[in-house]
Amino acid sequence: MAETAEPRRAGFVAILGAPNAGKSTLVNRLVGAKVSIVSPKVQTTRARVRGIRVEGAAQLVLVDTPGIFDNAKRRLERAMVHAAWSGAQDADAILLLVDAMKGLDGNTKRIRDRLIKSGRKALIAINKIDQVSHENLLPLAAQLDDGVSAERIFMISALDGQGVEDLLHHLLGLLPEGPWLYPEDQLSDISERLLAAEITREKLFLQLHQELPYSLAVETETWRELKDGSLRIEQIVYVSRDAHKPMVLGKGGQRIKSVGQESRTELESLLDRRVHLFLFVKVREGWHDDPERYRDLGLEFDS
Repeated sequence: MAETAEPRRAGFVAILGAPNAGKSTLVNRLVGAKVSIVSPKVQTTRARVRGIRVEGAAQLVLVDTPGIFDNAKRRLERAMVHAAWSGAQDADAILLLVDAMKGLDGNTKRIRDRLIKSGRKALIAINKIDQVSHENLLPLAAQLDDGVSAERIFMISALDGQGVEDLLHHLLGLLPEGPWLYPEDQLSDISERLLAAEITREKLFLQLHQELPYSLAVETETWRELKDGSLRIEQIVYVSRDAHKPMVLGKGGQRIKSVGQESRTELESLLDRRVHLFLFVKVREGWHDDPERYRDLGLEFDS
């Protein structure tokens, strides 16, 4: 008698957490490829990004959401927080990621309280266990295990992979039976044009300091395949004030040149082809209030 093929399963898991909890690092680790940008600065992720992992007959769609924080005052911040909660609304499961170094801080407590109020339980993963002493982890786990909001608690390091395989197998086991939601070879729902812009924005975040990273946006304006198989990509870095432009350019244009080199190197690795990248810096006052920018990011302008 022939064996019955394992039924296909697919579903969404939304990853929620305070800013800089490591959500994008975890999604990249679970997917096995870079689909979301990462930096040590908070609010790096602006839009929902779906990373896709196929394992056997199961397709796991991970929803990387912007960090949730209190007192979101600017329009962009409000849109980001709204996007995070929207990503959790229809997910088959929710994973609350907690920074082991910060513990149950105000932002994480408010996320948990809202989950309890909505009647939804979440898996909890305590992240960055490689950066704290182990004797501090058990009290934190006990504090999070309130019997109301937590279904199960995992100890992980998204950075070095500790505990991530156990978490992955558990998430795969939660998926309902049903057809796959994306093609088998697709790793993300983000377009290559947007990913290229996000990678350049990541490099800018890593090189710039204080508030400036939050006042800029990157847009891929042209994407052209050349006869030799290489790509010509032109991107515009928008800043909101004239005073910001020289800061992005750097002395003699050295900063933007360095950003371009780093971004091009990563793009060539990701796209597996030669890339000619050209960056231009322009001032666009009030880009935070441009509905088109929000549409490009999949954010709601009037959140």
